[in-house]
Amino acid sequence: MSHPHYILLPANSLFIAFSLMLAFILNLFPWGLSVGVPDFVALALVFWSIHQPRKVGIGVAFIMGLLMDVHDAVYLGENALAYTLLSYFAISIHRRVLWFPPVVQSLQVFPLFLGVQLIQLAVRLLSSDSHFPGWLFFLECAVTTALWPLATWLLLAPQRRAVDKDNTRPI
Repeated sequence: MSHPHYILLPANSLFIAFSLMLAFILNLFPWGLSVGVPDFVALALVFWSIHQPRKVGIGVAFIMGLLMDVHDAVYLGENALAYTLLSYFAISIHRRVLWFPPVVQSLQVFPLFLGVQLIQLAVRLLSSDSHFPGWLFFLECAVTTALWPLATWLLLAPQRRAVDKDNTRPI
């Protein structure tokens, strides 16, 4: 019990929108053919679907997926389908995940990130004459999972601050 338990402030809708926009911009960077570049949009969608399921849900995930489809120049609906299912399953496990510390949470969201990649790979393989990209293709979900504790710390930081500073208050 050495970790303090914070009473979090309500999440600001503008901050949620800003973090999703920043995740989209990070996905826009020209990483080239780098292997293991995380999917920042999927990371932000899972985080907010778990922490704020009433504000970020399947509709937001669908719109973000369509934006990523247009950017990646892939089949329209590939990322939209993957992100919609990702958000659905994140919302369905959100009560259980919040009981654990961020490192254990990352183990529980790993199947979600792996599922996104499997859906994207299945759509690509079924809709064209493309070939299996190799096992390093799945490094992306491992790197995205490794970023979960950092994303949790960064995205919950604005909610942890006290409204008014008082050194005598125990909470």
